[in-house]
Amino acid sequence: MTKNESTIDRVIRLVLAIVAAVVAIAVGAGSVGGIVLWVVAAILAFTAATGSCLLYRLFGINTCKIAPDEH
Repeated sequence: MTKNESTIDRVIRLVLAIVAAVVAIAVGAGSVGGIVLWVVAAILAFTAATGSCLLYRLFGINTCKIAPDEH
């Protein structure tokens, strides 16, 4: 996977994933809202860990400052 997220972008996604997980627990992990928040948290955590976002790729966005061949 080609990285297309900057370090700041990845940190923000990780923080938002943690917040979404905490809110999911607060609203009830088994409720519809809780399940949706768990899915959002998982997607954010995955993209933060890999440094690659499918939506960024689809829209041609790249916040990573490193050239693609240097990954």
